[in-house]
Amino acid sequence: MEASVILPILKKKLAFLSGGKDRRSGLILTIPLCLEQTSMDELSVTLDYLLSIPSEKCKARGFTVIVDGRKSQWNVVKTVVLMLQNVVPAEVSLVCVVKPDEFWDKKVTHFCFWKEKDRLGFEVILVSANKLTRYIEPCQLTEDFGGTLTYDHMDWLNKRLVFEKFTKESTSLLDELALINNGSDKGTQQERERSIDLNFLPSVDPETVLQTGHELLSELQQRRFNGSDGGVSWSPMDDELLAQPQVMKLLDSLREQYTRYQEVCRQRSKRTQLEEIQQKVVNWLEGPGSEQLRTQWGIGDSIRASQALQQKHEEIESQHSEWFAVYVELNQQIAALLNAGDEEDLVELKALQQQLSDVCYRQASQLEFRQNLLQAALEFHSVAQDLSQQLDGLLGMLCVDVAPADGASIQQTLKLLEEKLKSVDLGLQGLREKGQSLLDQISNQASWAYGKDVTIENKENVDHIQGVMEDMQLRKQRCEDMVDVRRLKMLQMVQLFKCEEDAAQAVEWLSELLDALLKTHIRLGDDAQETKVLLEKHRKFVDVAQSTYDYGRQLLQATVVLCQSLRCTSRSSGDTLPRLNRVWKQFTVTSEERVHRLETAVAFHSSAEKILQECPEQPEAFNEMEQFDEIEAVGKSLLDRLTVPVVYPDGSEQYFGSPSDMASAAEHIREKMKLVSLKKQQLRQPEATTPES
Repeated sequence: MEASVILPILKKKLAFLSGGKDRRSGLILTIPLCLEQTSMDELSVTLDYLLSIPSEKCKARGFTVIVDGRKSQWNVVKTVVLMLQNVVPAEVSLVCVVKPDEFWDKKVTHFCFWKEKDRLGFEVILVSANKLTRYIEPCQLTEDFGGTLTYDHMDWLNKRLVFEKFTKESTSLLDELALINNGSDKGTQQERERSIDLNFLPSVDPETVLQTGHELLSELQQRRFNGSDGGVSWSPMDDELLAQPQVMKLLDSLREQYTRYQEVCRQRSKRTQLEEIQQKVVNWLEGPGSEQLRTQWGIGDSIRASQALQQKHEEIESQHSEWFAVYVELNQQIAALLNAGDEEDLVELKALQQQLSDVCYRQASQLEFRQNLLQAALEFHSVAQDLSQQLDGLLGMLCVDVAPADGASIQQTLKLLEEKLKSVDLGLQGLREKGQSLLDQISNQASWAYGKDVTIENKENVDHIQGVMEDMQLRKQRCEDMVDVRRLKMLQMVQLFKCEEDAAQAVEWLSELLDALLKTHIRLGDDAQETKVLLEKHRKFVDVAQSTYDYGRQLLQATVVLCQSLRCTSRSSGDTLPRLNRVWKQFTVTSEERVHRLETAVAFHSSAEKILQECPEQPEAFNEMEQFDEIEAVGKSLLDRLTVPVVYPDGSEQYFGSPSDMASAAEHIREKMKLVSLKKQQLRQPEATTPES
């Protein structure tokens, strides 16, 4: 009985041999009953099949049957136990009926299996699942009964199917190979050839059967080795080592017969090699093979097209490789025939061998040339695509309006633009090199069909390559022209930003000059000479401020011109000019006030020093006392001016220096005014004494 015949029944798992053993080394047969009604016929068929697997020696040890009735009714359990009497009475030594924990108790009293032991031929015990280990070790029980033994029913069933299929196929194949081999060893040459022709091809592939057998044997050996540690499920054919030696024996026989069969085939083909060479290799290479190459002359117009042609060429190469492999094998066989020296026509063999070699090498050279040409075309189109993408990126960059934030960003953009243009130059140079290399290969291209011209096809390829290079050159030239325009515009923008920055800097400088004028240019001098020096320094200081103001004005005028040229509005010159004018007006007012104070101080010091330096013996020099009054008036005016702030056109006010600085300057003027007043008094005393005398 084969498992494939009763496969639907076996899949139901009505009974199974888990691989566990009882304490007497007898196999454990498990019958898992379920809530559904169990077919006794199917169970009987399952038991018959399972009991046919172990050896007679194994059966002699007896079976321990576990009837799992936890999910079944009592009458079904009783029927199964009684059925064992007819199916396996001699092999059963113990039947363990696994009962539910709280049922059957009353019914069991009506049927005691121990009273029927003599009639049944085996002992029957009722036991709960947790007490089953009293009779069987836990390592020999499956997980359903609290054990640790692993069992996969479908895995076991699949292995049985593979084993039986291999056994059946190998046995049939051995008979066929024996018939072929034995037929070739008997009778005359003509009879052997006739026998071989009639039975030459087996019904199944020997290589496939051998491979299946080796895989099955490897699985059996591996399962047995791992099973020794209890880590893999056991199957009956593994445990008794029936399957393994049987498979090994069949494999040995198959290898022997297959080797003989291969020798028969070799001997048979030895005499037909000349026809095979002529009909298969040479005819195909000179016919369809050459025609395939003759029709494949294009190089594609893009990367994808070239890749498609390469894939097509690889298919052609694959077909040629199969014939080249045949050529190599047949060439070796011809060499063996030549070395044997038992052939009558050695000249014909050598000529045929030379013809075969010439055709194959010529075809291989054409295949290699075609492959190299397609690879060169792919590299050319790849470089062309990269260059096209670079040109697109450069063009996209040129088509976007430039709106940078400052001159540094413009410089960075300009640098990036130059780098992209340089990259395009290198890409175009690489494209020319690849294109010229491809043109050189095309110019050296040999004819695929012997002696036939392929100039027209080559001309189309040449025109395409030259067209691509010319198109890229034109695109690159257009981009260069646009880059020149963009470069000029960006340089103007850099200049614009520079002018705006310098104009703003001029405003800052002028503000700093104003601040310095107010805070540090506060001295009026101790005498006329020093005051004149300060006045001269102030004029130079004003000249510097004037130059700064003029420089800022010129820069702002330049920004206006640049903005008109760039057709844009300046972002900073709009408020820079009012700031420049405002600071300059403040500086002018402050400077004028400074000049006025210095000039007043010069007049005061000059007049005072002149009076103070006159000799008292010459009173005629002071006939007019109005000079003293004038000096006092100038001094008071100067003192009053020191206390007055500078008033700007916008109404704001600023003082020269700090109050202490102004107090110090005023104190010096007052001291000089006291000297003048004292001098005046000295001059009046003689005038007062003269009338009295």
